[in-house]
Amino acid sequence: MSTGSGAASAPAPDPYDTKTALDAPRRNSMFSSLRIRNYRLFFLGQVVSNIGTWMQRIAQDWLVLSLTGSSAAVGITTALQFLPMLLFGLYGGVLVDRLRKRPTLMVTQSAMALTSLALAVLTLTGMVEVWHIYVAALALGLATVVDNPARQSFVSELVGPGQLQNAVSLNSANFQSARLVGPAVAGLLITGVGTGWAFLLNGLSFVAPLTGLMLMRTRELHPVERAPRGKGQLREGLRYVAGRPDLLWPIVLVGFMGTFAFNFPVYLSAFADDVFHGDAGVYSMFNTLMAVGSVSGALLAARRGTARLRMLIMAALAFGALEILAAASPELWMFALVMVPLGLVSMTVNVTTNTSLQMSTDPSVRGRVMALYMMVFLGGAPVGAPIVGWVTDTYGARVGFAAGGAIAMTAAAVIGLILARAGGLRLAVGWHHGHPSVRFVPSDRVKALAPAA
Repeated sequence: MSTGSGAASAPAPDPYDTKTALDAPRRNSMFSSLRIRNYRLFFLGQVVSNIGTWMQRIAQDWLVLSLTGSSAAVGITTALQFLPMLLFGLYGGVLVDRLRKRPTLMVTQSAMALTSLALAVLTLTGMVEVWHIYVAALALGLATVVDNPARQSFVSELVGPGQLQNAVSLNSANFQSARLVGPAVAGLLITGVGTGWAFLLNGLSFVAPLTGLMLMRTRELHPVERAPRGKGQLREGLRYVAGRPDLLWPIVLVGFMGTFAFNFPVYLSAFADDVFHGDAGVYSMFNTLMAVGSVSGALLAARRGTARLRMLIMAALAFGALEILAAASPELWMFALVMVPLGLVSMTVNVTTNTSLQMSTDPSVRGRVMALYMMVFLGGAPVGAPIVGWVTDTYGARVGFAAGGAIAMTAAAVIGLILARAGGLRLAVGWHHGHPSVRFVPSDRVKALAPAA
């Protein structure tokens, strides 16, 4: 990214070169980006806000399930929340590339706070109906159309290119650490005083990130030249991604996973209620255990300091396999145990994709690329959530969860082969140190590694 008028971003890797910038070693410590004051303010504000966000997620899902008794209704709520990203996500990216990120975030964060407070009032006064929750979810989705790509791309302005991988990983650890606290607090509030208090506390939690944004020092930001207003900018961003296999295919992969495999509100609420006959505390426990794994995955990514696409494919394959294993778990404790590694590999998928896209993209189109990524990843929910909700209601939670895992594994295997071919790699089957070996190597080495006839 640009650190001034003439500093270039990290070079985009050649998708046909197996040694790309994504594989370059980095010497960052696990928490190195927290030494930067502006990022520290951003990080601390997000700690508070993310806890509130997770509280609202649990309370919203459980309230819908309590009012309707339907997993499909939970899926509809999720769909409405992410439908604006699907419809308008790319336009949000165009706006983000044109606007200053900090004032933009102050507007979007304020809008999200007001939405939560309105839902809190309706719930606490006993006037809430399912359609109120649907409207609130849709309003929140409209705010995230701009908020998501703005937050994603603002990180590079806070820390600069040298700390980007570390900061993205810590952001993910931040979000998932809040997942350890938020669901637990939500479970206590729901069973103790009701869902309305979770909505109220989430609305108030936005004070923290807004304060952090106001306290930042403008002179210490790493400014990026904003895209001028012009025609064809949306098509320009799409052409940019279409011409880069290293950007296109990871986005396609997370699209499949976000649509069919990451519908945890549907899957986990159904397992808690229908399969194991638990309450909101059981649902919160599942989310908390996934968060334990997710935090571990994010911190490992921060320490690792690289974002290799082969790691993305391996993590996606493991994720699908773990979903199938969880679906087959006969006991609650076995299902709960799988949530930890499932959270770890899901976070590895998220962080690896996010970081590789940001590090490989020119700053002038970064908002549009990240908007496309968020549109595909989050915008798939309006399509997938009602479908998996219907499958879960009709055929049972186990079938729905296993189907999501199978789709994830299939997509990862196919896209892994496509990326390997784009990088000039071929599958080599042979022997390595006396053991069978199956690996991808440059095409000119396949014959050398093949077993003798």
